[in-house]
Amino acid sequence: MNEEKKIAGIYIRVSTDDQAKEGFSLPEQEKRLRAMCEFKGYEIYKVYKDAGISAKTGNHRPAFEQLKEDIKNKKCNTIVVLKLDRLTRSVYDMEDIMKFLSDNNAYLDCANDDINTTNANGRMVARLLTTVSQNEIERTSERTKIGLAGAIKVGNIPHKAPFGYKHVDKKLVPDEATKDQVIRIFNLYYEGNSYQTISNLYNKEKVFGKTNWCDGTILKIIENEIYKGDFVHGKRTNNPTYYENVVEPLVSKELWEECQVQKKKNSRNYKRDKEYLFLQKLKCPKCGRILGGNATKKKNGNVYYYYQCHTCKISIKETDIEKEFDNFINEIQEYDSVVNQTLLPMIKTKLNNPKNKLVKELNEQKQKFDRIRKAYINGSFTIEEYDNEKEIVDTTIKDLENKIKECDLCNELKFTPEDILIKRDLDYINKIVYPEEYEENTYMWKDYTRSEKTDLIMRYVDYVELEYYSKNKVRLGKVYFRESICKPCNELYDSGYLARTDYAIFGNVVGKLRFSEYLPMEKVSEIIFTLRQYYNVGYFEATYYYDDKVMFFNDYQNRNIVRIFPIEDYKKMDKLEKIQLGVIYIGNDEKTLIDNKEELFTTIPEKTNCVVYELDEETKKRRKEIEKEIEDFKSKSNMKE
Repeated sequence: MNEEKKIAGIYIRVSTDDQAKEGFSLPEQEKRLRAMCEFKGYEIYKVYKDAGISAKTGNHRPAFEQLKEDIKNKKCNTIVVLKLDRLTRSVYDMEDIMKFLSDNNAYLDCANDDINTTNANGRMVARLLTTVSQNEIERTSERTKIGLAGAIKVGNIPHKAPFGYKHVDKKLVPDEATKDQVIRIFNLYYEGNSYQTISNLYNKEKVFGKTNWCDGTILKIIENEIYKGDFVHGKRTNNPTYYENVVEPLVSKELWEECQVQKKKNSRNYKRDKEYLFLQKLKCPKCGRILGGNATKKKNGNVYYYYQCHTCKISIKETDIEKEFDNFINEIQEYDSVVNQTLLPMIKTKLNNPKNKLVKELNEQKQKFDRIRKAYINGSFTIEEYDNEKEIVDTTIKDLENKIKECDLCNELKFTPEDILIKRDLDYINKIVYPEEYEENTYMWKDYTRSEKTDLIMRYVDYVELEYYSKNKVRLGKVYFRESICKPCNELYDSGYLARTDYAIFGNVVGKLRFSEYLPMEKVSEIIFTLRQYYNVGYFEATYYYDDKVMFFNDYQNRNIVRIFPIEDYKKMDKLEKIQLGVIYIGNDEKTLIDNKEELFTTIPEKTNCVVYELDEETKKRRKEIEKEIEDFKSKSNMKE
């Protein structure tokens, strides 16, 4: 058998550029194997090349299949390869190959591995080397999976960026140019529009210059977990891996989940006939699960809403929750109407500064347009393809330019964070002095439609905890607001430019007061003098004692307190026993100092030049007397901590 003339089929394969760097390039393999055949006296029948294909089980290798056919037809009888792993790295495949060689009286010869399949020892060596090679592949695969999981968890998604996102430094981040249209798709679907209706609307509007929007595209967007910040790797495999909160979401998890529920029920003209104010917001006080909704319609046409935990058998009326929610609703509504609708562009510009991102994206789109133009000149695009691509880019560029103009407009208006504080102070005074006019000029919670209330809670509230306060009776616990929405509000509060309302004990009275954080006295004086353009605003100081948790100041019965704030940076103090507070107030019978009252509700006050506000002599005198008043009060009330 060994004297039989060896007719070689040279098999060469390369899968990656890295192998080429290691000397496994196709020309290099062919050169070395031809030299080996010449040295051993093999006749070369043909060179079989598989380029860019790995030896992984299941991969189709056309050249190798042709080599096997030629062996069956007795055109050659020896497979010549550089290394065994060029042929296979699978023990299972190796057994098939050796059986094939035995059945066809053929052989295998490797240049770099001492393999001779004509005897048992040679076949054993071949099996051992294949086992080692397969083990290397499996270990590499395990390391790759671990590395991939770590990359995904920090936002490095190994896929083409979906609509609404883009890759920046390998991370998936929202695309300022397209993300708004994704959010709009979810909102349109949630409102009851079908995939076809949305795609028809987008085609009619030529969103991004496209007229080929289809219902399948809308469906893929609605189904994609990435838009709620999650990612599923290996969706088409038997063992997909789910990663939560790996990218910045474009829509809330509640909205995404509700769209999936709607999809299951879907009919082409599905419309909501019930709107729950606290949809997917309330947590069971016993098991912590999100409560489901239920509604009953009476003969008089009124609809009554309930929230239930089927596991714990709890049922709560929506009206009971809304009554307790009033305090939170008022705060949300005030923020939404005063800050969000009036000054949100300023907040975004000052705190988030999206202009830099928009300018960068604009430059990228202009570069893309240059590439399209060059491709057309070089003949890579037809005139129709060029026109379609150009229209898409032109639309995106115009949208980005408009957003940049909005940022520039905000800068030209020269808004500052103090404007928010002054505006809210002025509105609070208006509410005290002219309550009827204030309600007429302010869109109050009672004026909201049910849809508007639902939308407001959906946008601002993450979830609500409920708690038992007696047997079988549940009340509102903690309300958790959505961080992405309220972050600007929190930043403004921490820096002293936003007031919050809370309960307080002042003197022997318990009530609610507006508090803000520390600001330098120069800023305080500026705010007071600005407010004095509209009202005779006063200022004095009070003392807050931490042990008794009580504020002490004089003559509060004849004053309406506008806002209280620290005049000392207490966060830098080592020990806190007491702290001096500034108090802005107006008298009980105050009226505006301007002729046109309507300006009070429409104007954004302009700051005035002023000197640092100093205490009057009466307040300085009261400072010396206040300690005695405090001690007298404490001894009479026997107040404990």
